[in-house]
Amino acid sequence: MTKKVVLAFSGGLDTSFCIPYLIDQGFEVHTLFVNTGGIPDKEQKAITKRANELGSKKHINLNVEKSLWSEILVPLIQSGALYQNKYPALCSDRYLIVKESIKLCKKLNTKNIAHGCTGMGNDQVRFDLSIRAHGKYNIITPIREIQNITKNVRGYEEDYLKDKGFKVSSLHKKYSINENLMGATISGSEIDEWQEPSEESFVLCKLPHQYPKKSKKLVIKFLKGKVSSINGKRMQGADFLRMMNTAGGSYGVGRSVFSSDTIIGLKGRFVFEAPGITILMAAHRALEESVLTDKQNAVKTQVGQEWVNLVYRGFYFEPLRENLEAFLLDSQKNVTGEVTLNLTPGRVDAVAVNSKNILRSPEGAYAQSATWSEAESKGFIKLIGQSTSTWSSIHQKK
Repeated sequence: MTKKVVLAFSGGLDTSFCIPYLIDQGFEVHTLFVNTGGIPDKEQKAITKRANELGSKKHINLNVEKSLWSEILVPLIQSGALYQNKYPALCSDRYLIVKESIKLCKKLNTKNIAHGCTGMGNDQVRFDLSIRAHGKYNIITPIREIQNITKNVRGYEEDYLKDKGFKVSSLHKKYSINENLMGATISGSEIDEWQEPSEESFVLCKLPHQYPKKSKKLVIKFLKGKVSSINGKRMQGADFLRMMNTAGGSYGVGRSVFSSDTIIGLKGRFVFEAPGITILMAAHRALEESVLTDKQNAVKTQVGQEWVNLVYRGFYFEPLRENLEAFLLDSQKNVTGEVTLNLTPGRVDAVAVNSKNILRSPEGAYAQSATWSEAESKGFIKLIGQSTSTWSSIHQKK
């Protein structure tokens, strides 16, 4: 009896190689392309055609933009956190790919699941940990397997496909570009060598000489920590982000070069562009810091950072993530209001906040006025510094 296997398929060289390779291993290959945004219909049709001609028993295209918004982007924005204080975890869509692949495995009644990750990057960790979190599956990794027999993986894959009679593109792209609804990551060529990225590396963001000369105002409304409208217009979550990617990208907002501390211990350098996330995070933070208490802001920063660290490092299906999200969700009860943003070249600034929940004290205004006396101020300062003063009186040199 032929063994069935589910392959997460992208249409690139690695996963294209995987189909005939798995067939040669005696598997009936079922392919799944999980669209997390950024892939037009024409390209999806080409992916389907490629899977079928390579021998896929059945290929499925699945759009999960709504899930990406609700399960990844909402908690990411509410966390207010970035990996290494810089990277907005654009890799998080991998978990939805695994989730849908597992669903297909159950439908086909198979425990065999395959992916095209190499043994040289972070995604192998994210895929394997996520699959194992769903139970005992036979994880098949053709690219890692052939790395045991050759150093020229790309050449081996191309020759293998050609020997089978399949066409292989002779075009070698300068960059490896991974684009989804969240944004785009660009690596390869001079970027890997810690050199200045060329103009060809711009994907969602315009080149500096193309930036608009006039600034742009945006008014974003939140209801309990979730975006509800932009400039008075309501739309679905994915459409919100798509609109912000376009608006922010035109000003070069959210583009950065990042030298990452990877999961596998290597330094990895790439460019990322996340205009929409950058805009929404700026707006959410401005509202949140105005309506939460100082203790909430302090603890939530720690919780948010733990959440993004878990997600980046492959532990999306770790129960702690759900615990952290429960805290984040509860903290958003009063995060309701409007934030006015100003877009200028390379920048987004929250210039106004309007909410009935702003913690304005009737006792005074910072650095302007107060109802307490001079004596009360002195007494307060003396008390909060008492521990330090006591230490100094005991340990200072005489």
